[in-house]
Amino acid sequence: MIGNVPPFLIFLVGAFLTFLLPQHRQGWFSLLVTLVALANFATLPHGTYWQVQMLEYQLTFGRIDTLGYLFGLMFHIAAVIATLFALHVRDPVQNLAALLYAGGAVGAVAAGDLITLFIFWEVMAVASTFLIWARRSAQSNRTGQRYLLVQVTSGVLLLAGAAAHLAETGSIAFNQIGLGTFGGTLIFIAFGIKCAFPLLHGWLVDAYPQSTPTGTVFLCVFTTKLAVYALARGFPGTEILIYLGATMAMFPIFYAVIENDLRRVLSYSMINQIGFMVCGIGLGTELALNGAVSHAFNDVLFKGLLFMSMGAVLHMTGRINGTDLGGLYKSMPITTALCIVGAASISAFPLFSGFVSKSMVMAAAAEEGHSVVFLLLLFASAGVFHHAGIKIPYFAFFGHDSGIRTREPPINMLIAMAVAAGFCVFNGCYPWILYGLLPWEVSYQPYTWSHIISQSQLLFFSALAFSLLMTSGLYPPEMKLINLDVDWLYRRLGLSLIRATGRVIIIMWTECLGILRGSLEEVLDSANSLARPGGVLARTWSTATGAMWVLVILAAYLLLYYR
Repeated sequence: MIGNVPPFLIFLVGAFLTFLLPQHRQGWFSLLVTLVALANFATLPHGTYWQVQMLEYQLTFGRIDTLGYLFGLMFHIAAVIATLFALHVRDPVQNLAALLYAGGAVGAVAAGDLITLFIFWEVMAVASTFLIWARRSAQSNRTGQRYLLVQVTSGVLLLAGAAAHLAETGSIAFNQIGLGTFGGTLIFIAFGIKCAFPLLHGWLVDAYPQSTPTGTVFLCVFTTKLAVYALARGFPGTEILIYLGATMAMFPIFYAVIENDLRRVLSYSMINQIGFMVCGIGLGTELALNGAVSHAFNDVLFKGLLFMSMGAVLHMTGRINGTDLGGLYKSMPITTALCIVGAASISAFPLFSGFVSKSMVMAAAAEEGHSVVFLLLLFASAGVFHHAGIKIPYFAFFGHDSGIRTREPPINMLIAMAVAAGFCVFNGCYPWILYGLLPWEVSYQPYTWSHIISQSQLLFFSALAFSLLMTSGLYPPEMKLINLDVDWLYRRLGLSLIRATGRVIIIMWTECLGILRGSLEEVLDSANSLARPGGVLARTWSTATGAMWVLVILAAYLLLYYR
């Protein structure tokens, strides 16, 4: 054990030391920091550590149990892979922000109370925003501002919910919370924003595609998965999550099919996969929760692999739209093969990681009698094969030949993708290693003939449907268009509301100024009238009157003094 150091502290110190180093050494030092942090965390025994007394509250910066350990391990492994992928980056802002972002996620997972959770919640919000701004374009600047506003709103709701929860229960402990209190409802909404609940998901598909090729890899790992962890910790078995999760798994399919920006396709695909996790948390059984947690672990790897492959394409070609790509398998065969591994994993092919985790949630839904939810998840599984399993590799590497001739990305990118691909295959072939880390005992057997045959049939007919739609011309063509999502509505309504509020404030301010100006003019006129010829102050006063006023003032003074 490396001195029993708080996991977040290694990232925090490492971030600032990295910033002081020459740019050509920052990548290697960042990788060293993540490796040291992984070694430290892997050796931490379960327990409660690093408690600090602040006023009358006890803050817990280290609560390691089975649930927190798995997510913490997942974040550390992802941080190593993402840092390796970004090894060539010579940007101090990105290197600093990436380590702070990872450290915030690790600190939030280890938080034992709501105040500590809020602290790291906000660290992640600020650090991740700089990964979007690091692209240094006008669009990324505007997107980063919107992203930061949403993340800060989530943090404010979390803080308000923690305060209300403290007033209602007398505790700030971060355990099961539920929706029985007003504070719990506010916390639930705060988690839901970061989890990209339906109608609250616009920030994700807006921001992630605007980050740098390496920054998006970090973004796809931490924020939403931390929200999944928070829901699993605070709201397991909450029934509304079943239907929210099923909705999340369904609606992104239709957006992803018509989307041209391939990183935006993966952003919708991320919401789709989070839907399975949220649904499992809502079901609340041990099988469902194990499925949600294991699928989160696998999703970090295969979704990270897909984002890395698209990041490599963007890095080497400067293009990411499906209309501009195609035929890259000729000059990027290794990247193509690794992308296909990620596509097979997210599509739940047998022997790949998605096969052994996604089905746990679906099996739990069937066991609990949620037949409609099971069918929706089954349809969502077929849909993800269309937009992530087929569309991403097809339009990027195959399809029409775009004429682009490039080369493979830097070796560090290839190694990072290969490591993630290795995890995808290993977890698919030997799922019992991952099952042994899950919070609850696992009695699920993924490799049964019925499961293998049914999943193979689903994938076969999905591929057949894609082929028929493509050959018949019915599949939505890739077009250089901007697809509007629901966030357009509240962004437009919000802008209209701000403008209307501004006009009302201006009118009220003008009216108030007019009333104040009129009142002041009346006061000045009254004062002037007193001193004008014939006014009260311009008259000749008798000695008796002056003496009387002196007596009145003296009497008033004496009364006030002796009272």
